[in-house]
Amino acid sequence: MSNILTLNAGSATIKFSVYHAGTSPVLRLSGHVDALGSDDATLTVGHGESRHFRHLGPIDHAAGIRAILEEVASEHIVAVGHRIVHGGTEHDAPALLDEAVLSDLEQLSAFAPLHQPHNLAGVRAAMAAFPQAVQIGCFDTAFHRGHPWVNDAFALPREYYAKGIRRYGFHGLSYRYIAEELARIDPDGHERCVVAHLGNGASLCALRDGHSVSSTMGFSALDGLPMGTRCGQLDPGVVLYLFQQEGMSAEQISDLLYLESGLKGLSGLSNDMRVLQDSGTKESQQAIDYFAFRIRREIGAMAAVLGGLDCLVFTGGIGENSAALRAKVCADLGWLGIALQDEANSRNDPVISDGKVVVRVVPTNEELVIARSVFNLLDRQGSPETP
Repeated sequence: MSNILTLNAGSATIKFSVYHAGTSPVLRLSGHVDALGSDDATLTVGHGESRHFRHLGPIDHAAGIRAILEEVASEHIVAVGHRIVHGGTEHDAPALLDEAVLSDLEQLSAFAPLHQPHNLAGVRAAMAAFPQAVQIGCFDTAFHRGHPWVNDAFALPREYYAKGIRRYGFHGLSYRYIAEELARIDPDGHERCVVAHLGNGASLCALRDGHSVSSTMGFSALDGLPMGTRCGQLDPGVVLYLFQQEGMSAEQISDLLYLESGLKGLSGLSNDMRVLQDSGTKESQQAIDYFAFRIRREIGAMAAVLGGLDCLVFTGGIGENSAALRAKVCADLGWLGIALQDEANSRNDPVISDGKVVVRVVPTNEELVIARSVFNLLDRQGSPETP
């Protein structure tokens, strides 16, 4: 049986799946490594209804990738699909990965330092583990490459735009899946839609007829909403102040903005929404309030971009699982036509609204998007391994 392995390395989690290759890929097994960088990373593997767990201890991304590859070593893997966060201006579709392409993608690591190096390390590890398999990259930025120029540019001298300093947008694989799901479940009800991908990384995307027209994330994965450990939108004058007046180095500022800010920095406790909701501290509540406020503010901005709103979708680990956060975000959006049914929201019903705007909870599936993309590329190229 020919199988496709998908690898999806996030900032704190690595997800993986094995699919039987086909026009509609069939999931065989899946799992994830959680809590990378902590003292208690865990590998979870699911096969049908069964689950097994293995404590890995304090490990980094490289060790997490190795644990996953050991788990799937006995599978007949003909292709590996990789989530790669940044494709730059050149990669707007899935691509075969060779040394030339990897070298090009390595130049983009400075744009996404929490993700790109881990994504590319996963590619090289998979090349070594499955030397006969085809390696294919699927790019988060690709979904946003059709943005109007005004949503793509910064107000800097134009030569910087030509050098690639522009708004790229991220979480594109997740948004592609949601757009495809909305087209399937409600073809006529999502002409103007805002999708809230809320997890350790968080962003919003404005969709018009299933196509991205704007995103809260910009040049890097720091921009827009506050996140687990990232600051979100920040006056660039703050960075100048930290450099000029506080005497901080570029590396210290990078660590502050990427690793010590967001929910973790505001709460002084954790980047985990579950921990914050259970802690009961004033600082944790303020962190949650700030997170919800910024989401609510950006929903309004995305609705303005779209000229109105027909649908709001919550997805991602927090968006899918925290009814309390969804209620807090939507509490003051009645003016936009958004209202929640408390009972439906608490049950995570697919439709949780009773206002003019349909509010949905749609679990995302980046791995399935990767598997479909891999099969389609193999099929177009006439790979002998394609069923």
